[in-house]
Amino acid sequence: MKRWSIAVVAVGMFAAGFATRGIITPAVAQAQGADRIFEMRTYVAAPGKFEALKTRFRNHTIRMFEKHGMTNIGYWIPADPPASENTLIYILAHQSREAAKKSWADFRADPEWQKAAKESEKDGRLLEKSPESLFLTPADFSRIK
Repeated sequence: MKRWSIAVVAVGMFAAGFATRGIITPAVAQAQGADRIFEMRTYVAAPGKFEALKTRFRNHTIRMFEKHGMTNIGYWIPADPPASENTLIYILAHQSREAAKKSWADFRADPEWQKAAKESEKDGRLLEKSPESLFLTPADFSRIK
């Protein structure tokens, strides 16, 4: 009987934890309207500047993307050297290509962003070269749209 009581309590705790996960965990990217467009960007940090680049994203950039209508989908660092030592890859979602253009213009013109960028580059440029950008449309069989 004691073993059954422990099993019932364990299953109950698991079910309660699973149910509350959706309440307290932020939403992840979900399949949405097929009219969204995605943008994959690749940044290569200048020598010795990778940590500063990640700090700028962590403390300023991600929040400011949302402020200007861009949806943060995910951020990645390659698993293997040498790219793991200086490369940041991320994907944003936009309502359309035109919305992306407007969001980027508004983001770059934002005084808060200009201040954060200037401060983060007081000891030199963070990027080795201009970011690469690739716009993507979801395939008809993609779970995320």
